[in-house]
Amino acid sequence: MSYITERRGEEKERRRAEILDAAEALYAKKGWDALTVDQVARSARLSRALVYVYFRDKEELLFAIGERAMRLLRDRFIDAAAGHAPGMDKVEAIGRAYMGYAYEFPHYFDFCSRFQAHSVSIDPGSHEGACRAAGDEAIGVVVQAIEAGIRDGSIRPDIGEPILFATTLWAFTHGIIQLAMAKAATWRGRNLPSPNSAIMRLGCCARSLKAQRSLSRRPAEVFFGQELTHVYFIYK
Repeated sequence: MSYITERRGEEKERRRAEILDAAEALYAKKGWDALTVDQVARSARLSRALVYVYFRDKEELLFAIGERAMRLLRDRFIDAAAGHAPGMDKVEAIGRAYMGYAYEFPHYFDFCSRFQAHSVSIDPGSHEGACRAAGDEAIGVVVQAIEAGIRDGSIRPDIGEPILFATTLWAFTHGIIQLAMAKAATWRGRNLPSPNSAIMRLGCCARSLKAQRSLSRRPAEVFFGQELTHVYFIYK
């Protein structure tokens, strides 16, 4: 590769990163629905036409930002799990890491909600495909923590498929954080415990699965039907 070709490639990547940085800053400040490509172009000090050279539309910009979001989430989960030995402690640490991530990067957390609601077919080579891959790796960290807990006895062995349990834990944690962010005044006005306490209570619910000796229903049914009912009455 010639020096000129290499410099052109570097310049192209630099400009692309500048556009993406401008879009992400606007996303964090204004919210995604209020953001326009014209605003991104002005913020990046480029023409609107040039933005479209690098990103075909606003949705592609969203998933390019989302790729950053999901990779960071995966890395936060890995770091959280690595700091603990028992599997159940890893699971609880991941829950706290998710809450910290949501409050530190609310626009990334917003993307997580948008991405989970997006159900069209995905091109593996696209930004959306990269988001899916990083998201699968993130939930994989939770699955590994659950499997470690089963091996070390901190999580009961008959909870069913670890991926089902991991998805259940993720859904509850994500919902608690969403409620806390969207209904902060109501949360405080009702003297409810902090979201972190709610997530810790989830950990207690998960721990209680170890104490039960038999399951007449599937683990997810028990979890939603018994344990989360207890949490609902505490936090509603």
